Amino acid sequence: MPTYAYRCRECTESFELNRPMSESSAPATCPDGHQDTVKLLTTVALTGKAGASPALPAAQPAAPAGGCCGGGCCG
Repeated sequence: MPTYAYRCRECTESFELNRPMSESSAPATCPDGHQDTVKLLTTVALTGKAGASPALPAAQPAAPAGGCCGGGCCG
């Protein structure tokens, strides 16, 4: 079951609720009993190796170029 984060507009406390996706937009009551709450937009951090793509090779540093013009003659 997904976890949704909410913030109470009265006491400014944040809290989380586990609820079905079908109830994600339903009003939530803060733990202190206040009714004026708003659902927060959260991000998901994906870590680990399950289903991960193969690692990409490290980028090679650019070869040094001489002068202020990228190696060409400045005139």
